[in-house]
Amino acid sequence: MMAPAAKRKLTHIDQRGNARMVDVGAKPATERVAIAKGEVHMLPATLALLRAGNLKKGDVFSVAQVAGVLAAKRTSDLIPLCHPLPLTQVDVQLSAEDALPGGGPGVLITATARTTAQTGVEMEALTAVTVAALTVYDMTKSAEKTLRITNVRLVHKRGGASGVHNE
Repeated sequence: MMAPAAKRKLTHIDQRGNARMVDVGAKPATERVAIAKGEVHMLPATLALLRAGNLKKGDVFSVAQVAGVLAAKRTSDLIPLCHPLPLTQVDVQLSAEDALPGGGPGVLITATARTTAQTGVEMEALTAVTVAALTVYDMTKSAEKTLRITNVRLVHKRGGASGVHNE
């Protein structure tokens, strides 16, 4: 069980307030899993173009899926204090939805990241979702100017000292 918010400390800040990478060297390597989700909201007409494969830049789902996997693999290059991890799996799924959980039509993105390591893969799953969403945005922006990326969040994590988290 995690300590109450008032008792927890920011792990990436030293006693002098300087940023630091956490030393995980003494921690045992354990299986870690993280699942993140996000949404790209769009007009029904844009979603219809996406479903029909009629967008100028091509197959949005395939490109966004690969972009998400590549982003997960490069997370430590993008987030300065994030440890590089030996990912054992990254899975990015996109689905066209008439009614997203956040309301309205659009694309639901789910990313799962796995590793056996000394620290978790939450950032890799979140980065995969975010970059996949940005790719959907980039590939559909010529058809619509009111696209919105929302609800990027961690929905599940397992492994490590803090145990299991579910949204």
